[in-house]
Amino acid sequence: MIIELTADAERKLKEKIGGSPSRVRLVYDTEGCGCAVNGIPGLQIIDELDHDDIDLSSGGSVSFVINQRQAVFFEDSLKLDVHPGLSSFRLDSSNQTYGTNIQLVDTRQL
Repeated sequence: MIIELTADAERKLKEKIGGSPSRVRLVYDTEGCGCAVNGIPGLQIIDELDHDDIDLSSGGSVSFVINQRQAVFFEDSLKLDVHPGLSSFRLDSSNQTYGTNIQLVDTRQL
C-alpha cells in the first residue's frame, strides 16, 4: 500500500509528531459503529508497533503503518491532505473519499 502525502499534510504531521522517532498508524475504527464492516478512518501517532502492523510506503519523511487485517478496508493507493482551516485531515483514493474530518490522535506514552 502507498499513502501519498501532500506537502501540507506532511508538515502538519511532522509538527504534531515533534522530534521523537514516532510513526503514524492508519486505522479503521469500528468501535460504536455497529459492526466490523462499518467504521471510520483515523490516524494515531504511535511509538511502538503491534505484531500485526505492516509498513505503508509514504515517499515522505513520516513513517506509516497499518494493521494487516485492516488493510482490506482501504485501496492500495491513498492520498492524505490537510483539511483547509481545520486541524483534521482528508483521505482519498482515485475512487472514493474515505473521510474529510479525519482526526490525528497521539497515543504515545510520554
